[in-house]
Order: sequence, then structure tokens, then C-alpha cells
Amino acid sequence: MPYTADDPRSQLSTAAAPAPAGEPLPLQTFDFPDLAPDVVTDGGSRSWIVRAMNTVFVLTELEAGDALDRDDADETFAVVLSAQGTVSFEAGGLRSEVRRRAVAVLPPGPGRIGADAPARVVRLFATSATDLVEASRNAAVYRDQPDTIAVSDPWPEPVGGPQLRVYADVDDIEPAPGRMGRIFRNRHAMLNLLYPRVGPRDPSTLSPHHHDDFEQLSYVDEGSYTHHVRTPWGTDRRTWRADEHVTIGGPSLTIIPPPLIHTSEAIGEGENRMLDIFAGPRADFSARPGWVLNAEDYPAPAGAGESR
Repeated sequence: MPYTADDPRSQLSTAAAPAPAGEPLPLQTFDFPDLAPDVVTDGGSRSWIVRAMNTVFVLTELEAGDALDRDDADETFAVVLSAQGTVSFEAGGLRSEVRRRAVAVLPPGPGRIGADAPARVVRLFATSATDLVEASRNAAVYRDQPDTIAVSDPWPEPVGGPQLRVYADVDDIEPAPGRMGRIFRNRHAMLNLLYPRVGPRDPSTLSPHHHDDFEQLSYVDEGSYTHHVRTPWGTDRRTWRADEHVTIGGPSLTIIPPPLIHTSEAIGEGENRMLDIFAGPRADFSARPGWVLNAEDYPAPAGAGESR
């Protein structure tokens, strides 16, 4: 698929989007300000729960003095997107605090995320969190396992074993030529905190592309984007779909299924911020030297490791 010469993804191998082998899932969009929360805690924190094939996405507007407690069989990926005070992480006998955007991995077992002032947090859970899978507002979409999306296996254990890991300096990570955003991974998922874009994207620099067998979850935190989506044609014209151009602000989530061709265009006049999520982790991104910023903590499987 086409990328501009200065787009780091131009380093990846590309191919035309295949005609769907099965019926692709529909594009799914969730404009959270228009949706009632799925869970409201006694402390007033509001959470929205959405699943994909291999992960469960939870957005929480965490209120001052409240905390999120879980006891899960697998790791939890967490992203602090905004914090008016201190956000704390507790798990495995360790505690860490942040006051800015940060990424954290909580190990299996009891864990807590608390805040002394309002904060916005996204958490990603493995599908072993069956209570969240069942509570997801789109659970019915995946009830019959789609044959167009691969089921991912967990990647290797982290170096030194499971433990609380907090990457608190994400706002200090400068862009680097040839590197795609700010990418982190754990055993079950990969996220890319894209650098903010001020003002609309140049419409001559869009990057339509597709994924063979995994979903992309695009979370808009601030600003406004138009997601342009096209379904490749198969031989049966009766199955063809019209192109979709979905304009949505933040906070929102769009799930783009394979093998739909897609590109996202920032259109807001101010700061536009987006977080891309993939589950499981992407082997092609992992194979690029220096792209995954916590690769020393989370090794890739044989055959998908960082190239040298």
C-alpha cells in the first residue's frame, strides 16, 4: 500500500489488500461522550468497556480519591492519558507514581490504579478477563469467532519475570527519523502513542494500508479525525461495501477489522492526539530496530525479534 517517502512505515514490506477470504467484520465506532458508561464506581469513576478479538479495551474517567482494583490471571497494559494530580500504580509489592502521560504494565495478580485528582486512563486486558469480555458493549460481535481475524498467542515472559513496570517519561521521548511514534508492548498487545498533530493533516500525505489478519484499534483522545475505510472487492459484487468516511472526536474508539484498507486524517484545528492499539503485538513493527521502546523488557518470539 502507498506511503510517503518520509513515513516510517515505508520501510515495511507491503502488498495489495487481499480479497476477503470470509465476511469481514463491520467497522465499529464508539463516541464515548454520547454513550452511557458501562460501570460507575461508588467513587463516581466512569468506565466504558469494548472488546476486540484479542483484547478488552477499558476507558476510565478516574475521579479524585478513587481507585481501580483488579485481580487478573494475565498482565494489564495501562496508559495515563491525562492527570490533574498524581496517578499511582500498585502491584506485586511495588508502587509507582506519575503526574504526566505514562505507560504501565501491571503483572498478573492483584493490582490497583489510584488517583488523587481526576485522570483519564485506558487499560488493555487479555481475553482471560472473562468478566470484562462478557461486559463489553460489543460482545455479540465476537460471539461467533470471526474467521478473518487470527487468535494471538501470548508473547514470551518479560525479562526478570512479571513485575510492575512504569514508563513515566513518554512526553520526553523525542521523535526520531525513521521511527514510528512511541511504541510499547507487553505479552498480549502493542500500543503506539502517536505524536500529536497540530492542525489538519496535509491531505496529500495520507497513508492507506491494510492488515491481513489483525485488527487496529484507533483511540482518539483529543481533536478530531476522519477515518477513511474501504473494503477490498471480492468476486461477488453483492458483497461489496461502500467506502466509509467516519469523522469523530475524542474520546472515541474505532475498531478497523482486516483486511479493510484504512487511513486516518487529523482534521482538528488544534492539537489532535491518537493512540493506536494492536493485539497481539505486531511482528513487523517489532522487527524494526529501535521502534519498540521497551523491547529490552519484553522479548519477541523467535522469528519476530528486532532485526540488527
